[in-house]
Amino acid sequence: MQTIKYQNLGLVDYKKAWDYQEELFANVLEHRKQTDRELSGYLLFCEHPHVYTLGKSGHDNNLLINNQMLKQIGATYYHINRGGDITYHGPGQIVAYPILDLEALNINLKHYISMLEDVVIKTLSPFGIEASRLDGATGVWLDVGQKGKERKICAIGVRASRFVTMHGLAFNVNTNLDYFGYINPCGFVDKGVTSMQKELGREVDFDAVQRVMLEKFGEVFGIFVLDEKAMEL
Repeated sequence: MQTIKYQNLGLVDYKKAWDYQEELFANVLEHRKQTDRELSGYLLFCEHPHVYTLGKSGHDNNLLINNQMLKQIGATYYHINRGGDITYHGPGQIVAYPILDLEALNINLKHYISMLEDVVIKTLSPFGIEASRLDGATGVWLDVGQKGKERKICAIGVRASRFVTMHGLAFNVNTNLDYFGYINPCGFVDKGVTSMQKELGREVDFDAVQRVMLEKFGEVFGIFVLDEKAMEL
C-alpha cells in the first residue's frame, strides 16, 4: 500500500502555504529517483486568513471589488497557477492540498478530481448532508437538478505537472459566506454557495470534520495516511 504524509498546518498565510507546496512538490519529484517509492506524496490541511485566488483560466472581472475594498474587508488577492476561476479562502474552511504522485498511485487527472469530490461527498454523509456532482461544474454541490437551488459547498482547483499535483479543494464548514458576495464564485453568476453551518443551522465541530475527511482520503485513495507533526511556516 502506498503511503502519504499528512500535516495539519492550522491557520496559515496563503503565500507561505503555496511556497511550502512548491517545496513538497520538489520533494516528490526527487523521491521518484529512489528505488523505494512507497511514499507517494503529502496531504496538507489548513485554514487561511481571508484571501481570493484566481486560477490561470480565470477572469479578473469575477472579483467584484477594488483594492481599497479588499483592504477594508481584510482580504488579499493572488493570481495562481491552478486551473479554474476565482474562489475564496477563509477561517472556518478546510483547505486541503494533496501533493501526490499520480503516476505512483496509477491515477489519471480526471479520475483524481473525481476522487477528491468523492472524499467530500463521503465526509458530508455522516453529518446528514447529501451532496453530489454537477455536470459541467467541478466541485461538490447540493440539490443538484433542482433549478435555482443548486449550491456549492466545496470548490476544487488543481495543478498537475509531471503527474504530481498541487492546490486542491476548499470545503466550507463554518465559513463566513458573506465573502463570496464580493466575487462570482468559480465564475458562476447563477448558482449559490453554502456551508455545513448554514445547512445544519449550527456551528459544526471543525476538528471532527477534519478527522472524518482525513479518514475518507485514505479510504477513497486506498492509501495509508501517516500523520506527521506540521513544520512551523
